[in-house]
Amino acid sequence: MSTSATDTGTDTGTVRNTAVNRALALGVLASGMLMIVLDGSIVTVAMPAIQDDLGFSPAGLSWVVNAYLIAFGSLLLLAGRLGDLLGRRRVFLAGTGVFTAASLLAGAATSPAVLIAARFLQGVGSAMAAAVSLGILVTLFTEPGERARAIAVFSFTGAAGASIGQVVGGLLTDALSWHWIFFINLPIGLAALALAVRVLPGDRGTGTGTDAAPARGLAARADVVGALLITAGLMLGIYTVVKVEQYGWVSAHTLGLGALAAALTGAFIARQATAPTPLMPLRIFRSRGVVGANVVQMLMVAALFSFQIVLALHLQRVLGYSAAETGLAMLPAALVIGAVSLGVSARLIGRFGERNVLLTGLLLLVTLLVLLTRIPVDAHYATDVLPLMFLSAGFGLALPALTSLGMSDAGEEDAGLASGLFNTTQQIGMAVGVAVLSTLAASRSERLLAGGAGRAEALTGGYHLAFGVGAGLLVTAFVVAYVVLRRRTR
Repeated sequence: MSTSATDTGTDTGTVRNTAVNRALALGVLASGMLMIVLDGSIVTVAMPAIQDDLGFSPAGLSWVVNAYLIAFGSLLLLAGRLGDLLGRRRVFLAGTGVFTAASLLAGAATSPAVLIAARFLQGVGSAMAAAVSLGILVTLFTEPGERARAIAVFSFTGAAGASIGQVVGGLLTDALSWHWIFFINLPIGLAALALAVRVLPGDRGTGTGTDAAPARGLAARADVVGALLITAGLMLGIYTVVKVEQYGWVSAHTLGLGALAAALTGAFIARQATAPTPLMPLRIFRSRGVVGANVVQMLMVAALFSFQIVLALHLQRVLGYSAAETGLAMLPAALVIGAVSLGVSARLIGRFGERNVLLTGLLLLVTLLVLLTRIPVDAHYATDVLPLMFLSAGFGLALPALTSLGMSDAGEEDAGLASGLFNTTQQIGMAVGVAVLSTLAASRSERLLAGGAGRAEALTGGYHLAFGVGAGLLVTAFVVAYVVLRRRTR
């Protein structure tokens, strides 16, 4: 089916490519991303209630998070490429459906095994939907100013979703039960599916062949061996990273699994250089914008774990905040990020370019983490924490600019791949940030306790180290962005 300036072919008919339909499509994509991000953070404040109700062991409880993280992070690249081959709309709908059904299973879980399996399925569905969302967005919004505004909205849902998730998770757990942190996804997911069918643009996909032989067309384009190699490599690598805190960086367990993950990933890259129809065409790495943006994102996401999670831990473990109080204390950051992302970032990008806006955002974030290294043990929220929330405006500047740079040089045929790659590096950065910063903070706190410091002082010292290392990662991200990313003529 041909497309025009006003019509976009779909699997079920024709979607009018009007401003209203584009706005509705953006709402669907942003809602899907918000649901995915919320699910990653909403569960953290409900962990004690889940443990008490289902009888999780301390070690087993971590798999409520790890099962989701491993499935989500390892399948993003494969899901992105399948979007290019099968059609991004199809993959988005399938992923949202899997995620919604898995949420029902998770909310109804009565045993640890069922909840962990449901969380893994949620990760599968999230990977499918998230991997193609940016690819749909950049092909839907082609005018630079309109695309910048759409990316700002999309980025806001990712930046503020974690803070909103902590608030919602605390309120639902305290008012109802932990089951409702999963049940809340059902109306959102069903509404997103119903609207997505009507407003998301369709694309046949480059691997679906002809109407008469779609399966044979896909088989000819799919790199099954490459898919198995990269999925196994990423899954094993993310598993290794999330278990570092338990086994240590130089243990036989970590080194052995890390080496195997690296070997699988290396075999995948070699395969992509020779395969006739590679899963991840290596041409995508010829773009300085794509490579630079993904490297900067890994560093930035790893660093920002120290703000989103370590600061929340400080509020709870040192200052004695409850789960709901911690979520509300972090809410001003979400409001600032939203105001900047939705209000000014697109205009600033249009005037000064993505690179300059990104660099400004990174400087604000460096300042934020440096100041957090000086937060006192007996901090007062109004004077020591709340003023720092305004520096989170750096999120609202950096994330939309970085997203635009990460997708800028990908052709339409590789939009799903670029989207999957960008989301994959985000998850790798998150996993590395969790492992590195939490391990360093815990080790520092243990040394201070052994030296005679009180519990609050020892925890604060560990958190200070995490903030400092995060600031160093952001400085590195700033240098990479300044050197690698080119200025764009506006």
